[in-house]
Amino acid sequence: MRTCFILLITALLTGCAAPQPERHAWITGLKPEKAARYRDLHAHPWPTVDRRLKEIHVQNFSIHQCQIEGKLYLFAYLEYTGKDFDADMKKMAADPETQRWWKETDPCQIPLPDAAAKGKIWSDLTEVYYLP
Repeated sequence: MRTCFILLITALLTGCAAPQPERHAWITGLKPEKAARYRDLHAHPWPTVDRRLKEIHVQNFSIHQCQIEGKLYLFAYLEYTGKDFDADMKKMAADPETQRWWKETDPCQIPLPDAAAKGKIWSDLTEVYYLP
């Protein structure tokens, strides 16, 4: 009986464990003359855009800036906890407030060649290491 109880508790705890979020990261260039504008926009993000991100299962989203050989770059990282990343990204892209936000932020950025060739702003990065 005790063994059955332990197995039942173990099965319940294992089944209740939250799945690990998907981690996504991107990079793009930042126009020097637009860098202050970009930082200001993100210092005061629109609540509707933040709400939409949470609705589509995005968490721990951050954007970092760095300078390499005199050029500015942005690195973005987020964790996704939903079930269909592509569908949720399409839902976000269809949102009028998000589209309005991107009209403010996109002109600040300089797509890298691989992203520009695809008509995108951000280049996908490949994870090479993760320490949970």
